[in-house]
Amino acid sequence: MTEKTILRALGGEALPRPPVWMMRQAGRYLPEYRATRAQAGDFLSLCYNPDLAAEVTLQPIRRYGFDAAILFADILLLPQALGADLWFETGEGPRLSTTTTPAALRALKGKDDIHDTLAPIYETVKILRRELPGKTTLIGFAGAPWTVATYMIAGRGTPDQGPAHALKAADRATFAGLIDLLTEATIEYLSKQVEAGAEVVKLFDSWAGSLKGQDFEDFAVVPTARIIAALKARHPGLPVIAFPREAGEGYIGFARKTGADCVAIDNSVSAEWAAAHVQVDGCVQGNLDPRHMVTGGPALVEATRAVIRAFHDGPHIFNLGHGITPDADPENVALMVETIRNG
Repeated sequence: MTEKTILRALGGEALPRPPVWMMRQAGRYLPEYRATRAQAGDFLSLCYNPDLAAEVTLQPIRRYGFDAAILFADILLLPQALGADLWFETGEGPRLSTTTTPAALRALKGKDDIHDTLAPIYETVKILRRELPGKTTLIGFAGAPWTVATYMIAGRGTPDQGPAHALKAADRATFAGLIDLLTEATIEYLSKQVEAGAEVVKLFDSWAGSLKGQDFEDFAVVPTARIIAALKARHPGLPVIAFPREAGEGYIGFARKTGADCVAIDNSVSAEWAAAHVQVDGCVQGNLDPRHMVTGGPALVEATRAVIRAFHDGPHIFNLGHGITPDADPENVALMVETIRNG
């Protein structure tokens, strides 16, 4: 039996104490991350520098001893590898050239033409597999097709993913073609991460919650199922975590429909609800409110214990309901980890 507790939880084992890691655990809340990012010069330079990307991935492992490290990268590196222009506006976030017409879709590269651009990411994975402690699981990741498509269609993040919904309604063929390309390219991207040493992969569908009804099935469930089936065919036994954020009732049955080994839960639903409706199908990950990493104190301790109690009877990976925010206090993270491990 593996000593890696995350792999045990993903295999369906209910553990006395849940393993723990955090989304965005390598990030701006850590002074050592800010120093390394300054050394890199800018965000994309950090992503594409294997030594520095590995360093920031390792920083929270050294500080907190998390049970997993997640590759430091960005979901928008894949559209860049497909030929989209990508840049980051200081203080405003990512910007992309838009893909909204048949011509723009045709101009993108094919799924097999992404690896030259993404080779530094695979090198980061190789470094991490060498450098991580033996008990620490290495997680690779990608954005799910719908979420990545929303950025490619709008050219930026939007509050309601309106441009993507508009293209879906106005030009279904172009929209579906983009989803299909992203699905196939994501399979290739994640497969290369696994070949380089990732032990688990995670699909982040950050905007899944804005898909309703049949659209949720068509553009959140079906692409995820295609990706997972292809990866498991190539890499038998590979565990996959899916995160259809703010899916609400869509969380129910998501693991069965997609083949995911674990469903990550955001904090818009309660842990008790998720235990009753989602954990019945296997491992769940989550779902402490990230605000506790800012506010700390007894409320953090009690909320941490409440999540553990809710999920105690089944397989559970402790995590936040979304990524840790830059204004979080590193001491609050330490308090959370101590509470999980020592009660």
